[in-house]
Amino acid sequence: MTPSAARDCADVRMSEIVFPHHANHLGTLFGGQALAWMDKAAFIAATRHSRRTVVTARSEEINFSAPVPVGSLVEVIARVVQTGRTSMQVEVELHCENLLSGDTHLATRGHFSMVALDENGHPTQVPTLPT
Repeated sequence: MTPSAARDCADVRMSEIVFPHHANHLGTLFGGQALAWMDKAAFIAATRHSRRTVVTARSEEINFSAPVPVGSLVEVIARVVQTGRTSMQVEVELHCENLLSGDTHLATRGHFSMVALDENGHPTQVPTLPT
């Protein structure tokens, strides 16, 4: 596998529809649901990169910049942007699309720290990012 192919396999794109049970009292995506989808995408990206069991150690710099109305399509994009010895920083974006008009915008962006675990549940080394 080439370095760029190895990098590409760690990128994740997930799509979801915002249904009423995902919404808050204003009819927009509940922040907790957005975080759950983002954390899932970060988990998949980190697992693909490390090929290890991973856990979320921290979420940080979560910026909710625009509401996401019920009925919207959201695309969650996650990529590993930095590695440490046992941890990975994953950048996650949540984009909103109006399916009828095609209008899109970035709604939420955040960073997640994921830690790789060995078979005994202890932190274990992860591969560096390809250059």
